[in-house]
Amino acid sequence: MATEQHQAVGQCGRDARGDQRRRYQVPYHIAIIMDGNGRWARQHGVEVEDGHRAGFTNIEPVLKLLADEGVKEVTLFAFSTENWQRPRHEVQSLMSLMSDEIAAGAERFNQQRVRLRHIGDDSKLPPEVSAKVREAVALTSSNTELTLNVAFDYGGRSEIVHAIRKIVTDGVRADEIDESTVARHLYTAGGTDPDLVIRTGGEFRISNFLLWQSAYAEFHSTPTLWPDFGARDIAAAMQAYASRERRFGARPVSADGQGCG
Repeated sequence: MATEQHQAVGQCGRDARGDQRRRYQVPYHIAIIMDGNGRWARQHGVEVEDGHRAGFTNIEPVLKLLADEGVKEVTLFAFSTENWQRPRHEVQSLMSLMSDEIAAGAERFNQQRVRLRHIGDDSKLPPEVSAKVREAVALTSSNTELTLNVAFDYGGRSEIVHAIRKIVTDGVRADEIDESTVARHLYTAGGTDPDLVIRTGGEFRISNFLLWQSAYAEFHSTPTLWPDFGARDIAAAMQAYASRERRFGARPVSADGQGCG
């Protein structure tokens, strides 16, 4: 899954191609756990459904800000496999919002050259929601400006179980299975691993999100609730990310063959 942008550092201050610029100054792929809609609703004295609506409304402005920064792939955690346990009326509201937003936003995404992908299990989604998602994915499939992965009815553990089942069904022998085999059978196959995972709302859990793909991702938590997440929060996350040295378990080597730290 990893692309050239995600190779380990070969020399201090240089990437594997000898680029003198600081590597990872701008993450190629940012994944966001959009947390805090319910708390936002309580703070504003409105129903939780209004908080979710405000959260959906904030997606496009955030995507524009990230695209302007040079980010090329974004994954949003919109609805987890565990979210089915929420009150029935809240789940129904989320499904309705998803259906409305996909229907209204698909053409805009297409005009903005955004490629939309769904990652997750669509078997339990209402048929009308699943149909609209498939239509939006097909409409935007050739776009290259930005890839938006919407994790809806997604769970990291269930994704790995699903991948294992597919590997078994495909008849792959045990001695032929390696990390690339698993990666090819994940919902995210064909995409890149996230460089940075951002969680809004102040928590420090990854909550079953991209467990396989985030093995070497940097993590940033902000107290800002998702509906209020904006330019200042993105700048803070970018600055935090740029200050970190990503080694992927290795030790960077300088031009004289000495370790860099």
